[in-house]
Amino acid sequence: MADYKTIHGTLVRTYTTNPDNPIEGQVWYNDTDSVLKFNTPNTFNAWSTGTDANTIRENVAGAGIQTSAIGAGGYAPSANAPVANVESYNGSAWTETTDFNSARASMGSACSAPSTGAIIFGGITPPTAFVGLTETWDGTSWTEVGDLNDPRIILGGAGTSNTAALAYAGNSPGYSAVCETWNGSSWTEVGDLSTGRKGPGDAGTSTAALAFGGEVSGAITANNESWNGTAWTELGNLNTGRGELGSAGVNNTDVLAFGGRNHSGTKDAETEIWNGSTWAETSDMSSARRSMGNCGPSTAALAFFGNTGSMVTSTEHYNGGLAQGAWASGGNMNTAKAYLGTTKTGSQTASLVFGGTPPTNGLTENESYNGSAWTELADLNTGRYAPGGAGSTTAALAFGGETSPGKKDETETWNGSGWTEVGDLNSPKTYFGSAGTNTAALAFGGEKAPPAPTQLNETESWNGTAWTELANLNTARFGLAGVGTTNTEALAFGGYISARSQLTESWNGTAWTEVNNLNTDRAYFASGAGTYTAALAFGGSTPPGSVSGATETWDGVAWVETTDLSTARGNLAGAGTSTAGLAMGGQSPSYTAATEEWSGSSTTTNTVDTD
Repeated sequence: MADYKTIHGTLVRTYTTNPDNPIEGQVWYNDTDSVLKFNTPNTFNAWSTGTDANTIRENVAGAGIQTSAIGAGGYAPSANAPVANVESYNGSAWTETTDFNSARASMGSACSAPSTGAIIFGGITPPTAFVGLTETWDGTSWTEVGDLNDPRIILGGAGTSNTAALAYAGNSPGYSAVCETWNGSSWTEVGDLSTGRKGPGDAGTSTAALAFGGEVSGAITANNESWNGTAWTELGNLNTGRGELGSAGVNNTDVLAFGGRNHSGTKDAETEIWNGSTWAETSDMSSARRSMGNCGPSTAALAFFGNTGSMVTSTEHYNGGLAQGAWASGGNMNTAKAYLGTTKTGSQTASLVFGGTPPTNGLTENESYNGSAWTELADLNTGRYAPGGAGSTTAALAFGGETSPGKKDETETWNGSGWTEVGDLNSPKTYFGSAGTNTAALAFGGEKAPPAPTQLNETESWNGTAWTELANLNTARFGLAGVGTTNTEALAFGGYISARSQLTESWNGTAWTEVNNLNTDRAYFASGAGTYTAALAFGGSTPPGSVSGATETWDGVAWVETTDLSTARGNLAGAGTSTAGLAMGGQSPSYTAATEEWSGSSTTTNTVDTD
């Protein structure tokens, strides 16, 4: 985005009220209030759910960043012992890779780079031996190198690569204050911590690190110390004392602390961020956990494995400083209705909706939005509700759906002025996902008329002339949502399986792959078309059958919860992108004509203090 100074130099304009759409960086004088004003973007921090790993375990070592990480070793209940398993994460899926040379748990680790260079040290080996064993990872294999001078478990670690690291604290047995540095070939003891502890949070480099929380003399602590390359100094405490917590950071001034166990021994979901002088509370984890693997910088962290009451494989992503989107009221449709079809790839200012209910035989109505008002246009040839849709306001596709009492396979194209019947779907269906354009679209999942199975996993592709059956979804479901720009790139998410689901699958033109789930179980909801790397999901039916206003954005890796719809509703229609969208119609619980407009960013107006 262009900034105000580039366009206008240093000019400060005078307004009687605030400008409608201030340019980024603009400062203006409000003549009515007699003050200078400017806008700042609204941001938020959030945890989102990622894909599960393969092997259940806790006390795992982690290294890397949010999109390129490893989880190594740990205690696995399947083995009833420490294991040598290592898994690699690419931002969407975990893959088993080369094992450790020695099975162990409760290790320290260091790596602030991607998962191609890491060092892991210490830990416990079967049955109960404390070790100083050190192994380095080059992205392909593990190599045993020089041992720690002080063998220990549940210790802290920091560093930049497998050639520069710091190991500190831990149980050796007892509460250790020992600190050692790694120079690429050996460990050297340096200045001790002020307070010996085990199970601390840790983050930083070999010359600028933090040690915080943990257990001291049988009690959980909030104590925080900073390493400057020579000595440790006590700084401001955590707001909540805890041990066996997760942490991430790139130095001793930008650090994230999350999860762990508190004074009562219960698992914790609290997250705090360190700015170099104080800890501030931020968004809680999705699930309270301790003894997890962790890695990443303070603004894009990863938590995986651990114990949430039992050992788990679950993964969570942290994103800091995300743009805060917002919903605002738009013009009402001419008719209150639900189960609509929509072009989806419209925008905040241009969309088409068609069909819907009531009545139960389905509407033929077709309306277009111009950014402020809805206009009735030429009707569909076949009335229906819950159809699929794709395209734009001037070139669209409507397909499938339902009338009372049957499912439809009819397909119609819109040329900007009228609808024309074209080639039918291969099977009649409704409540399915759809994505694409008027010449390259997908239909997937849905519900089929008896005696066929109710839930479908079928995928069909439109080439502008006919529908072709392609590879099935991995999981049959109906009431799902879908986004995409063509018949080669799409997302399918949510829907009803045996219950409402969070499941998300990605289409690459050939096959569907499971990726990170929605944060909220839901069905009969809407989506902004976006792309398969940037999408919007909102509203719908959530357990135990209530309507929701929950809104989530997809960043290409994970779903992140953001600002709710102003009015919770299900069976609604959606259009647009992840940054400019529409929510229209639905039930809340009665049929509604209401339209809401989504902006992927919002701002707050601030007053300049000129005193």
